[in-house]
Amino acid sequence: MAKVSNSKRLTVCVLSPHPLVLSEFARVLSKPGFHVISMQLDSMLAPDLRKVEPPKAQVYVVDALAARQATASLITNILERYPAARLLVVADSHSETSSYSLLRLGVKGLLTYGEAREQISRALPLVANGGFWVPRSLLSGFVDSILTSQGRRLKTDSVANLSRREQEVLESLLVNLANKEIAAKLNIAERTVKFHVSNLLAKFGVRRRADLILLCFQRRAATL
Repeated sequence: MAKVSNSKRLTVCVLSPHPLVLSEFARVLSKPGFHVISMQLDSMLAPDLRKVEPPKAQVYVVDALAARQATASLITNILERYPAARLLVVADSHSETSSYSLLRLGVKGLLTYGEAREQISRALPLVANGGFWVPRSLLSGFVDSILTSQGRRLKTDSVANLSRREQEVLESLLVNLANKEIAAKLNIAERTVKFHVSNLLAKFGVRRRADLILLCFQRRAATL
């Protein structure tokens, strides 16, 4: 089998206070497509995590064993140092409250420890390319929570260069309407809706409707 060059490998930095956790992730990701950098955290206090100097990587896997505020401090620290970095958080479980907080901070992926063993090698490349690895139930609840708190529909920025019809379809997607419902609302064929959805995904550089929704809400949150 041909070796994968360093330039084609995905650099992943795993941050955890526990050597066994670091060792397990290194084992799971001991594949040709990954270059893993393990960083053991000496403290799980928020002030200390703000001062951590993680090495540069494409994706950071954060072991969320600390309190929520401390985990948030570490995530903020990483993104301030490396704004283009992608983050995936692993924890025992992800409640709605903690998940929404992490997504608003800029986290792209959420896994439990049990899920990580089977899914992380597939999740990391997707996250590295700007996608999201988030359970559908959490995604739906996250969108609903933002709609409720804002009390209005999201207006996308002008950079996307959307046509009037694309804007209408996007606004319908952001209130969780299915293709059939959008077609009835806009009085157009369902296949036309699918065509516009495909164009929207291409313009925003994502592959899935879920990724498009999260991206739009994150852009909105960044401007508030």
